[in-house]
Amino acid sequence: MARIVGVEIPNNKRVDVGLTYIYGIGIKTSKDILKNTNIDETTRVKDLNEDQIKKLYSYIEKNVPTEGQVKQKVFQAVKRLKDIRAFRGQRHKLGLPTRGQNTRSNTRTRKGKAKPVGGLTIKVAKK
Repeated sequence: MARIVGVEIPNNKRVDVGLTYIYGIGIKTSKDILKNTNIDETTRVKDLNEDQIKKLYSYIEKNVPTEGQVKQKVFQAVKRLKDIRAFRGQRHKLGLPTRGQNTRSNTRTRKGKAKPVGGLTIKVAKK
């Protein structure tokens, strides 16, 4: 397995697909990286030599935000929405969908396990 930017890339994958295992790199960015480093996108990760891996690593380090940088950017964007009390920020705080989805019957993923409301049980009086 090749290790690029702290992520193990599977050997049996093509390089263009393997690079997408790195958080922050999609298929388009992967193909752009390979074009700029002059590496054929159809080659397998196991067929890359050390020079090609170093070339990929250095290009990604210099030109593409990945892993922690991207996660930090997303976190700061959500924090900004919460701080300015935007509607989307409030939805993030409450753990509800932020993009206008219906919440009456769906969104169990965001809302969590269903909580029963108003289901009183009848207590039988003891004699």
